[in-house]
Amino acid sequence: MAITVPLDNEGFLLNRDDWTEALAIELAQTDEFDMTDQVLDFIRSARAMYDENGVVPPIRIFAKKQGVSTKDLYDIFKKGPMKLICKWGGLPKPTGCV
Repeated sequence: MAITVPLDNEGFLLNRDDWTEALAIELAQTDEFDMTDQVLDFIRSARAMYDENGVVPPIRIFAKKQGVSTKDLYDIFKKGPMKLICKWGGLPKPTGCV
């Protein structure tokens, strides 16, 4: 199934309101990643934190709130956990150290 919402040149949503969990699964598939319930939970949490604070949480803060280590996140995502969580979660690209 082709993604029909506008994305930037790195695959991030241009309009956050276009996001759905089904779209998150499709975006992950384009990155050759099979979505899991755990990853969807991470995405939901990151979206909630963004809604609360207006910023993408730094990985250390995010990991602590999730009760996992940053190593755990890297084991799951392999590269740039917060970048992928934001990309698949319809959040802005994180800045700084991700």
